[in-house]
Amino acid sequence: MMRFQAIFVYDDEYQGYTVEVPELPGCMSQGKTLDEAVANVREAIQGVLFVLEKNGEPYKPATRAVLVGEIAV
Repeated sequence: MMRFQAIFVYDDEYQGYTVEVPELPGCMSQGKTLDEAVANVREAIQGVLFVLEKNGEPYKPATRAVLVGEIAV
């Protein structure tokens, strides 16, 4: 099982969540609920990995450490 960092942002105009997977450029999705957004981005990740493999470019995990946090100012 592979794990990917995903960034979820609530979009007032869409009235749902947009999701981006930074480690897979261009891999994005959305959903009206968090559960829907998770399911949709999971499919998007699987699609990107499938295309990479099909094109002979197997996915290689990033080796850098990532820290995500919030700064209040």
